[in-house]
Amino acid sequence: MSGSCCENSCSAPGPEDSRFRKILWVALVLNGAMFFVEIVGGARAGSVSLLADAVDFLGDAANYAISLLVLSMGLLWRARAALVKGATMAVYGIAILGVAGWNAIQGQPPEPMTMGIIGTLALMVNVLVALLLYAFRSGDANMRSVWLCSRNDAIGNLAVLAAALGVLGTGSAWPDLLVAALMASLGLTSAVTVLRQARQELRQLDLNDRAAERAHHGSESREARG
Repeated sequence: MSGSCCENSCSAPGPEDSRFRKILWVALVLNGAMFFVEIVGGARAGSVSLLADAVDFLGDAANYAISLLVLSMGLLWRARAALVKGATMAVYGIAILGVAGWNAIQGQPPEPMTMGIIGTLALMVNVLVALLLYAFRSGDANMRSVWLCSRNDAIGNLAVLAAALGVLGTGSAWPDLLVAALMASLGLTSAVTVLRQARQELRQLDLNDRAAERAHHGSESREARG
């Protein structure tokens, strides 16, 4: 991995990178476990918002794995990884909107108690991960994408709990569907943010490379004239 590390603004991993790596491992394990809990619970309860959250847990686990892979690489590879994650977040948002639309046609309300119990567990996990990652919220596009995912997850879990109360009180599927649409919108908004920052970082790296190349050619020209 050190062989690819020296490309574009690479430095030896510091204490902050080491701490970030440990937190990512914790987040990866927790998100992987919660994916299985929510995919089973969401299917049994017939809840689109729980299924949406389960897919989000899976996507986050994959994103944490990618972040771990590129953490010791240069900014170029971290920005490229952020592009992949931003695109994944966008696909997730669009897919959930499609599932919510399909279930709106079906009109079958989910089981609210299962939604509430699993939603509470998911909230506890995501708040823990968000608190662990809070210190890295202003880092590069790769770090920021991780923080945005964890923040969105905690917001989404609060919305799932609100949906459970709404379904319980109304006996309708609409609270569940509205929350699923909200979670999809959060995913799309965050995707735009991550993609924009990653593209800016890639553009800046390209400008830096061009400036370095011009400086190198200028130095060679002066040596030739000398």
